[in-house]
Amino acid sequence: MKPVVFLDRDGTLNVEAGYIRKLEDLHLIDGAAQSVQSLNKAGVAAIVVTNQSGAARQYYSQSHIQNLHKRLQMLLAEQGASLDAIYYCPHLPEGTEPELTMVCHCRKPAPGMVNRAFAEHPELSRQLSFVVGDKPCDVELAMSCQSRSILVKTGYGDASLQTLTAKNIKPDFVAEDICQAVDWILKQLPSSIQ
Repeated sequence: MKPVVFLDRDGTLNVEAGYIRKLEDLHLIDGAAQSVQSLNKAGVAAIVVTNQSGAARQYYSQSHIQNLHKRLQMLLAEQGASLDAIYYCPHLPEGTEPELTMVCHCRKPAPGMVNRAFAEHPELSRQLSFVVGDKPCDVELAMSCQSRSILVKTGYGDASLQTLTAKNIKPDFVAEDICQAVDWILKQLPSSIQ
C-alpha cells in the first residue's frame, strides 16, 4: 500500500491570490516544487484536493480552473516534481451558476474528493494518509477521513489556527510551510517505505 498526501492548492502549493482570473497570476510558494519532489522520490502519492467555487460564482469557467491546474503541473514539472492526481470541487450551495449551485459531497470538509481518490487509486493506504492545507476545512477533512492533519501557516494558515483553537480542534502538526509539512510527514512513515 502506498502512502498518500492530499494537498490543498491555494495558500499551500501556490501563493494565495484570491480568485485567480489570469493564469500567469498562479505562482508556486517557495519550496513547494522541492517538497512535492521529495514526496515523489519517497514513493508517496501527491494528490491535490481543492475547493474551486469560482465557476459556481460565475467568475470564470470550469475550463479556466482546468487551465490553472495545467499551469500548476507545468510549474512543478519545471522543477522535477509531479502530482499523481488533481481533484477539485466546483460547487457552492449559494452559487449563482445554476448547474453548480448545490450542496455536494465533494466540497471540503466533506470527504468526497478523498473517497474518489481512494476508489480510483486502490493502491493508496488510508492508514498512511495525510491532509495538508491552510484552512479549517482541510483539518476537518482529515478528521472525517481518519487522516493525519497538517495546517500550514502560509495562505490563511495563521487565521485558521485561531479559528481551530476557538473550536478546540488541534491539527496533528502545524507547519510554517509546505516544506516543513513534508519533512514532518516523511518522518512519520515506516522506514521500510523510504
